[in-house]
Amino acid sequence: MYWANFLHFYQPWGQQEDIMEAIVTQSYRPILHGIKKNKKIRLTFNINGSLLELFDKYGYRDLIDILRELGKEERVEFTSSSKYHAFLPLVEEKEIIRQIQINDETNKFYLGEGYKPQGFFPPEMAYKKELVPILEDLGFKWIILDEIACGGEPGHVDYKKVYKIEDSNLLVFFRERRLSNLIMSAVVRSEETLKEAMKDDLKSGRYLVTAMDVETFGHHRPGLEKMLFDVLAAPEFELIQISDIPKHYKNYEEVSPVKSTWASSVEDIKNDIQFLSWDDPENIIHKFQWDFLNMVLGEFYKVPTDISGYPILRNKIDAALASDSFWWASAKPWWSLEMIEVGAWRLLEAMEAIPNIPKDKVDRARDFYTKIISTAFNWQRTGRIRQMMKEQRSILRIPFKDRTIGKGGAEKGVYHAFIDMMKKLEKEAAKKGEYEKAILWRDSIYKLQNKLDIYDTVNAIDLLRVEIPHKEVEETIEKYKDKYRQIRGGQPEQRGT
Repeated sequence: MYWANFLHFYQPWGQQEDIMEAIVTQSYRPILHGIKKNKKIRLTFNINGSLLELFDKYGYRDLIDILRELGKEERVEFTSSSKYHAFLPLVEEKEIIRQIQINDETNKFYLGEGYKPQGFFPPEMAYKKELVPILEDLGFKWIILDEIACGGEPGHVDYKKVYKIEDSNLLVFFRERRLSNLIMSAVVRSEETLKEAMKDDLKSGRYLVTAMDVETFGHHRPGLEKMLFDVLAAPEFELIQISDIPKHYKNYEEVSPVKSTWASSVEDIKNDIQFLSWDDPENIIHKFQWDFLNMVLGEFYKVPTDISGYPILRNKIDAALASDSFWWASAKPWWSLEMIEVGAWRLLEAMEAIPNIPKDKVDRARDFYTKIISTAFNWQRTGRIRQMMKEQRSILRIPFKDRTIGKGGAEKGVYHAFIDMMKKLEKEAAKKGEYEKAILWRDSIYKLQNKLDIYDTVNAIDLLRVEIPHKEVEETIEKYKDKYRQIRGGQPEQRGT
């Protein structure tokens, strides 16, 4: 089986030195050295230009050397992206183009001739159709998106086909959620467990696309970086780069990806709130942030490009477009007063750097800064943040049994379908001697049966969906639902059975 594995390197511009040191030591350095040693490995990387500048700033030039070498040897292909991780669907066209161009300039400077991107990674895999002509005009051949962008829910991608976006020549490759999450969550811990998870696919003739944050391996999950190399070494897989997929698969299909990110849920897409973490209509801080950004951009665009100091001002604006401060202001569940303040300060600093800016404009900018910070502190102080997080998790506080059997009708089948799938996994794990996993499924069944699943950090249902392919889960659910539909009469009163 051909396996195209995409790894994404990113830290916010201006990341603190001690945090960078930890991430480099725990994740970046062991992973890059491991890839350098293993000549078999072929991967696709995204690394934002702002992170390469951080490597240079903090003295991690050995990492730049390894990246340059891997690119030159064509063992790694690089994608392009937005230099400062701007959230592209919410940014106007000329800033999108600018972010991509300065990213390519920076990456070319550090990575040399090995940096020749054919593909494009939009930060957060955030997509809207208006990006397509921009990317085509800039010469890109493909874009990577999450599989939920294909049809609005997982399970619609045929990994024996190559997809082309309608009314364009831009190819789109879809990240498979299940396998990506299996690896990142450490459910797959070895070559054997990977083969087990892929048992129905290994001889199917399909290809595999996974996409993961590099920092997961070693930094967020200590020790997982060792597992990554064990998995990549599995002989059943031929490692390729994403750009190689069309060399092996000639059956094309046109598709119209839906607006989404790699964090979008089916419900988000149905409710048209795919970008909630960056632009929540109910979040006044988000409104202040976007109004502030647009005001600063409006004043900046009036500045002549030939004045002294323009390049410095332009750089301040570029960095101020970073999406991090919006994400950390979402409170669903991500929240950081520090990151909110950093984003607001960059905008204020940029406004104050505009030559001859009227005092009333500066005063308005300072007012935006104050409103953002004071609102954030007020939310923190009054407990609103805890309440927002609590409301977001409220659905998880309703026991699964109540959400299924409690509704009656065919929903009873959903409950019994999940219980039976878990029992099957428990038996299979015990038979293989994987007693820790068998206990996990035994305990999960007990929790669901006794309505104790509301106390889980990771719900048993989520674990099962990671373990079993989406299609198999849905088919099992429908089979059990059909049983309940068949015994359901046409009147509210049911006959005894």
